[in-house]
Amino acid sequence: MGKVTPITEQFQHFVRDLKESFWGDLNGKAQAAVKGLLEEESRRQRDRYLCREAYGRRDRGGEYRNGYYERDFVTRFGTLRLRIARTRGRAFLPSGLRGFQRRAEEVTLLIREAFLRGISTRQVGRVVALVTGEPVSAQTVSTLTKSLDRVVKRFHEAPLKDEWAYLFLDGVSLRVRRPAGRKRVQMLVAYGVRTDGQRRLLAFVRSQGESQAAWEGLLQDLYRRGLQGQHLQLIVTDGCPGLAAAIPTVYPRVLHQRCWVHKMRNILEKVRKRDYDAVKTDAQAIYRAWHGGHAQRAFQRFAARWRGSYPGMVRQLERDLPELLSFFHFPRHLWRKLSTTNVIERCFVEVRRRTRPMVCFVNLQSVDRIVFSIFNRMNPQWKNRTLQLFTQAA
Repeated sequence: MGKVTPITEQFQHFVRDLKESFWGDLNGKAQAAVKGLLEEESRRQRDRYLCREAYGRRDRGGEYRNGYYERDFVTRFGTLRLRIARTRGRAFLPSGLRGFQRRAEEVTLLIREAFLRGISTRQVGRVVALVTGEPVSAQTVSTLTKSLDRVVKRFHEAPLKDEWAYLFLDGVSLRVRRPAGRKRVQMLVAYGVRTDGQRRLLAFVRSQGESQAAWEGLLQDLYRRGLQGQHLQLIVTDGCPGLAAAIPTVYPRVLHQRCWVHKMRNILEKVRKRDYDAVKTDAQAIYRAWHGGHAQRAFQRFAARWRGSYPGMVRQLERDLPELLSFFHFPRHLWRKLSTTNVIERCFVEVRRRTRPMVCFVNLQSVDRIVFSIFNRMNPQWKNRTLQLFTQAA
């Protein structure tokens, strides 16, 4: 067998240029064919309208051919500059283009998706240029993304079925550029789980903080849309005082569970380094108990050991204890899920991941659009991915 000649860099360039030439020629021919068909369709429409030969006049209204004008359309074949036939009184867009408006739907979706993925409005134009051969201005991107506002409004107004058994409430902080400088706004979020494991992000609302009034507004919106709490068994929160005060005003008969992850963080930030591991172990013994009675005794041991060193921390834990032990009223296999807000915190991980490249939102409306787009992707994905733990027998 003869010696195989190694592939040289020059040959690799030749193959690449050949591929580019082939596909470039093919795309160019497709563009030319589509352009010719559409322009011919425009002329035919005008001729049918006039029912006359070229340069003929109509008897009524003095209507006659008035040449052409050029107009660009961004399509899946790239940007096409078409000669649109016209009369003195009207123009004749090809019927295949009537649904395109000024931009193909696929390109519009590309622009929205790129923006919602965290790409700046200026960079979106460059991304679109790679596909269509024509850049899109930042102003055009902003105009297109504003059309999402109607979709966001429909989400906020959509009715809810009163079928949710567990409600998880929490907030995520995001930065917004305002005239007075950068400010943080809070996004308050409601996440529901049914007894069959179906889950859904039900609502979100933008606020300046996590006050009682802000949380009451979100809860009353849920109630107004249909979640009246007939099947609601437990509301799990991060321990925010404003939220804890708001719950009884809307759902007074529903048990309230405070998140142990947040509580452990609050406890441990108050202890000295030398006591950190011991306090952590003693506090974990409370929520890891076999039942509510054991948890109460574990707290008594915790208080006896640490009241002298950290009296304020122990008093606060004692005040919060009833709402920290609500999960013991439910089947054992649900305790881990119902004792924290981890299920909604995982959603916030995705929000932070997607919004981090943006550094700072330009305005408040862009916050709603981005957060809605993230949540709106999660809900369909969850339709066939139930939380199996909630369907198990006790």
